[in-house]
Amino acid sequence: MQSNDVRTILNCAVPTAAAGVVAVAVSAALVGGKGVIGAVFGTVIVIAFMGAGLIALQRTARSLPQLFQAMGLMLYTTQILLLGIFLAVFKHTTLFNTKAFGFTLLAAALVWIAAQARAHMKAKILYVEPDTSGSPS
Repeated sequence: MQSNDVRTILNCAVPTAAAGVVAVAVSAALVGGKGVIGAVFGTVIVIAFMGAGLIALQRTARSLPQLFQAMGLMLYTTQILLLGIFLAVFKHTTLFNTKAFGFTLLAAALVWIAAQARAHMKAKILYVEPDTSGSPS
């Protein structure tokens, strides 16, 4: 993994984790212990799904650059569907507060997407790989 890939992941994961900490604090104040568990679970799920998706997208960009845009669209659609499936599966659980879980999932996903957009706008990634052989073409 290249250094700019790691930087992009960190630029997305750190704000998402910070939003998760805020969600945990708000859930603890409003709901209590079950709210904390729901907020932590929601934050962990978003960081895991979005992080895995970003890693897969970066690998695809390197190996199959012609599929990058289509892969990005498919990846975001799949991630949103998977988050929706998690919401549906845990709809009636008693392990944690489902409202805290759902709001944290939504907030963390929005923070991740905003942070990812900002990281890509600030990244200085070359569009063309420079020739490293040293011979003029």
